[in-house]
Formats: sequence, structure tokens, C-alpha cells
Amino acid sequence: MADLLSIGLSGLSANKTSLAVTGHNITNINTPGFSRQDTIQATRTPQFSGAGYIGSGTSLVDIRRSYSEFLTTSLRSSTSLSSDVAAYKSQIDQLDSLLAGTTTGVTPSLQKFFSALQTAAEDPSNLPARQLVLSEAEGLSRRFNTVYDRLNEQNSFANKQMSAVSDQINRLSGSIASLNQSIAIAQSNGSQPNDLLDAREEAVRQLSTFIGVNVVAQNDGTQNVFIGSGQPLVIGSNAARLEVVPGTNDPNRSEIQFLVGASKQTITTQVTGGELGGILRYREEVLDTTFNSLGRLALAVSDQVNSQLGQGLDLKGQVGTKLFGDYNSESLARLRVLPSSNNESNASPILNISNSSVLTTSDYRLEFDGTNYSARRLSDNQSMTVTQNPPGTLSFGFVRPNANPNLPPIVQDQGFQVVIGTPAPAPGDSFVLQPTRIGASTISTVLDQADQLAFAAPIRAEANLQNRGNGVISQPTLKPTDSDINPGALQIAFPPVTLTYNAADDNFSGLPAGANLVKVDGKGVPIAYEPANLSDPNNPSNPDYQLFVPGQQNNYQLTLADGTSVNMSVSGRPENGDRFDISFNQNGVSDNRNALALVGLQSKQVVGVDPSVKGITTGSSFTDSYGDLIERVGTLTAQARQDSEATTAILKQAQDNRDSLSAVNLDEEAANLIKFEQYYNASAQVIQVARSLFDTLIGAFR
Repeated sequence: MADLLSIGLSGLSANKTSLAVTGHNITNINTPGFSRQDTIQATRTPQFSGAGYIGSGTSLVDIRRSYSEFLTTSLRSSTSLSSDVAAYKSQIDQLDSLLAGTTTGVTPSLQKFFSALQTAAEDPSNLPARQLVLSEAEGLSRRFNTVYDRLNEQNSFANKQMSAVSDQINRLSGSIASLNQSIAIAQSNGSQPNDLLDAREEAVRQLSTFIGVNVVAQNDGTQNVFIGSGQPLVIGSNAARLEVVPGTNDPNRSEIQFLVGASKQTITTQVTGGELGGILRYREEVLDTTFNSLGRLALAVSDQVNSQLGQGLDLKGQVGTKLFGDYNSESLARLRVLPSSNNESNASPILNISNSSVLTTSDYRLEFDGTNYSARRLSDNQSMTVTQNPPGTLSFGFVRPNANPNLPPIVQDQGFQVVIGTPAPAPGDSFVLQPTRIGASTISTVLDQADQLAFAAPIRAEANLQNRGNGVISQPTLKPTDSDINPGALQIAFPPVTLTYNAADDNFSGLPAGANLVKVDGKGVPIAYEPANLSDPNNPSNPDYQLFVPGQQNNYQLTLADGTSVNMSVSGRPENGDRFDISFNQNGVSDNRNALALVGLQSKQVVGVDPSVKGITTGSSFTDSYGDLIERVGTLTAQARQDSEATTAILKQAQDNRDSLSAVNLDEEAANLIKFEQYYNASAQVIQVARSLFDTLIGAFR
């Protein structure tokens, strides 16, 4: 009877605990990260009797949670990846809408500007049409400025998000460290503190939504958490911290520092995964390149339009005034060089754009070792050649092998120069060079007088009215130079220059002293002749060489003694003694040739040109360059959307797999309640039987 009572009591105790665990499961069905718990029972040691071993009841040996390390790790990594993609996608969706929008993008403003130029070119003396050009130029500048401002807002948002996310990471790492300590203490008695383990797993999972983590379990039940390239965020009960600080070179570009005690380490480039990894990945892959691409386009538009205006004459016969502001002003040039906050000196070099057509979309790092300067292109980490000419002015080139191994390597100019100035850098100083970063924010329209737009070409040509033949001379094109034209010098150089046709040798006479007239091809390149081929009638070594062939178009390049050069063509059949005058275009108010050249810039390939490639046209037009930017962002956006769908599905699958094992099922728990209630009642009935037997036995002795 005593044995029967003990057996009943053991069942009663075990099933009471099972009911409590079942109730605990049910009440925590909505607790994040909770793992379903089960009771594990085992029989007590049986007692030997003459008839054999007799069982002595049951005992509760463990309360075990339904948990899989593999499924939990899979959920953690899926959560980190999904959060990374979600943060990346949310930003690039906004950028894609901004750049490609019909009202927010740059393309509509570019088209309106060149349409206004085309309208003005049709009537170059029309002041209202000229004024429209100024208005559309102002609209184009403001559009560049506005798009830059939106990009800058995204950069500011990224900085704020990095700070907010870092705060969450610090909070969770502290919580994990505290839970580690509690678990180590609780587990020292040999049992698993299930609820504490669940709380820690949930904290680690939440941490993975903010940053990619690697978890390593320890023998004492604690978990060490690592981030980045192995930085220990949590070791046992000790937690490190993340801090977001202004960038070493660019204070507007925040960086992440890893703090352990008094030591600090910058880990911005090493952080991956989670929301923080997605923000950093977007900034590096998309935002920085977009800043630079847009800035390069703005610089190219400003440079090409201003340069072309400098090759023409306005309504007053003066050299054209710049339409857009000077992008090489000292104040702007200084903003393109960012000294490191760790520099020993106060050196503040300036960066001047020397050739906007060959600029890339990369930033550069310049370092000084006390004797020599070295530079790297940050987009691909390629080393640059640095030359000084004159001393204190640095030029940069990218060296690449020549296709012909017998020729020296090709040095590709990067399109900018750095003037060191004073004070000089100290050994160990470094600078980040950003040739194009601020281009879109600093472009501005400075011309406000419509009559100062240079729509007329500076040189004109005409056949003499006394000519007897039907020879026709085209309007000459002045060979452009790196500087604006000098109207006074051109007026002296072309007083006019008169070419007189000599029918006897099909040649022209009347060239000024030191002038040279050569035949060129359709691209303006002087035609090369083989001196040995004396049978060629177009060979200048042949006595029968014809500089002019009647009845066809003959292209020429006229170069004066001072180096001034013009290209033109003569066609038809002039008579002997016919004259053609080439003169300064005085009072050419109805001339639209330079306006047409300005319109031609719309399709001219002047962005991203590779000067080292000979014979092949490289680069893009303004519209194509912006289109390439839109295409790149659009492609990355489409990829991000596909990644988002994929990672969301993977995360759901990982969550479902974990829940299938660990989540609470109300139907199952309800069945367990009934089962354990019946077990409890049955155990109570065993006790009741033992009591009745005992009472009967006691009654027999009364």
C-alpha cells in the first residue's frame, strides 16, 4: 500500500508539472522567439522482491525545449540577408524614381535647353529667342542643383539611420551579454534555463536584422557574437560598442567605429548584412557613383558650352561671355580636396579640372611620404602615376599595357590637376580627391545679357562678285583652341586673306607670309602622300600635283604664321583669277554657325572620353551619359526588387521551418491538456485506492 501510494504520488507530481508546462506553452504562443517545451519522464529504480523487480513509479528528469541549432542559424542568416536587401531597396527605389522621372530628372531640362538653342539658331538676332536660352540654362542649372540636393538628403538620411541602427545594436549586444551572465549562473546547476535561452536567441535574431553576426557557443552555455571581419561584439558577459562618427576625410559621410575599452577601430568597409550593411552597400555601390556621374555630366555641360561660346562672337562683335559659372574658381577647387583629419599639417591643396571630357566617376586618394606623392583610384584600387609639371602641380594618369608589346605602356590622363600650394603637406598626410562629387551642386548660370550669347562664327568667306567661274567656298571653321578667341587678333590676321585661283597649275596664290594651305580629308586631317609615288597627280612631289581638282569638293586647312588655323572647302569650276576672301566676321549679327555648333553639342560624344584610344570614337553625349546613369540605377533597382522577393521567400521558409519544430500549436497543446488531466485524475485514483486499502487494513485490527 505504501508502494502503491508512492507510485500514485509520483504520477500526480509528474503530471502536475506537465500540465504547468503545457499551460506555459499556451500562454507564450505570441511571445517572440519562444520555443515549445516538453517534459521528459523516466521510471524510478525498481525494487527487488521474491517475485522479481517491482516498479516504483515515475520521475521527471528534464523540461526540454524544442530547438534546432541548424534551423535557428538558418533563420538568423536569412533575417540578416532580408534586412540588408530591404534597406538597400527602400533607398534605390527613391533614387530610381528621382532620376528617371519626367519632372524630376535632368533629361527634360537638357532637351528644353537645346531646343531653345535650336530655336535661337534659326533667328540669331532675335532677342526673345536668346532670352529663352538664358531661361532654359537657368532651369538646367537648378535641375542639377535640385537632384544633387535630393541625393544629399539621402546621404544625410543614411547617416542618421546608421546612428539609430548602431544604438539598437548596442542595446541588443548589452542585453545578450546580460543574458549570457544569467544563463551561465543558471546552467551551473546542470539544468537548461529554457526561457533565458529563448530570450537570448530572440535578442541575437533581432541583432541580425541590424547587422550580420556570427555566433559561437561556449561550454558554459554563453554565446560569443562576432561582426564584420571577426570583431567580437559580445564575449561572455562583456559587450563592445559601435559608434557612428564623421568621416576621417569627409565629415558629411559617417563612418562606423568599433569600441572595446579605450581602443577604437574603423570597420565601415567590413560591416555586412542587416539594415546597417544594406545602407552601407547602397551608399558605396549606388549613391557615391550617382553623385560623381551627375557631377561629371554637369561639369561637361558647363565646360563644353562655355568653351564653344568662347569660339564665337556676340551681337556686339565681342568674344562670347561664359553662360555657366567658372568651375575652377579657387573656392570650388578647394572643396574637391578633402584632407584627412589625422594629417599633421594644415595643407589645403586645390583641384582644377583640366579636361572635363576624360573625367571618370571615381574618387582618388593622394598620399605623401615626405618625398614622393602616390595616388590610387578608389573605384578599382588602381595605382596612378603622379607627375609634377611645373613643380607643385600634380597630374595623374592610369597606366595600362599597350596592345602592341613593342610600344611603351599607355598613360590615360584623368582630367584634373592638384596644386599643392602652401603650407606643404607633412610626411604621412593623405587627401581624398573628388573631382566630380560637387559638380551638380555648384553649376550655375551667370550670363544675364541675351545679346552676349556668341552665336556668330568669327571668320567668314565669300567669293568675289567679279568672279567669272562658278567656284563656291564654304564658310570656314576656326580650329578650336584651349582658350577663347581674340577678336582683335583675328581682325588683324584676316584683313581679309584673299586666295586667287591659278588655272595653269590648279593652285591658289595670295597667301600671307608664313601661311600654309594644305589639303585635308573630310575629318580635317591633312592628307598624307607617298613621296616615292611620283605618278600620283595629287603627290606634292610630282610636278603635275593639283592642289585643286575642278568639279569636286576640295577640303583645305589654312594655317597663318601665328598658328591660327581654319578649315574650309572649295568646289565648282572657278576661272583663272577668281578670288575668294576669308575675313573677320565683322557685324555678323545674322550668322548662326556658332549657335549650330552649340546645338551640335547635344549629340557630340564629350563625356567619359578615352584619349588613349586612337581612331575610335569613345565617350557619350550628354543625353546618353545621363541615360547610362538611369540605366545603371534602373538595372540595380530591378535586381534589388528581385532580391527582395527572393530573400523574403527564403526568410519565410526559414521561419516556417523553425516554427514547424519550435512554435506552439494550440491544437496539440489542447490535446496535451486533456491527456495530462486524465493522467492526473488516474494518478489521483491510484492514491484513492491505496488509501482505501490502507483503511481496510487498519479496520481489520480494531
